[in-house]
Amino acid sequence: MKLKWTDVLEIAVRLSETHPEIDPMRVNFVDLMNWVKALPEFDDDPARCGERILEAIQQAWIDEMD
Repeated sequence: MKLKWTDVLEIAVRLSETHPEIDPMRVNFVDLMNWVKALPEFDDDPARCGERILEAIQQAWIDEMD
């Protein structure tokens, strides 16, 4: 399954698995975007990413940790 920016929940799950040592509340958007792009399943245009998408991914990741 190829991930797109809109796959917010699945991206959050993958990030929590890939970076278990990271507190998602302390992640800056540059790192977050780079980590999403580095996921092996990720296949989307980086230009389609915006602050709202990154905020949604970060919030989903925080929720995933609870």
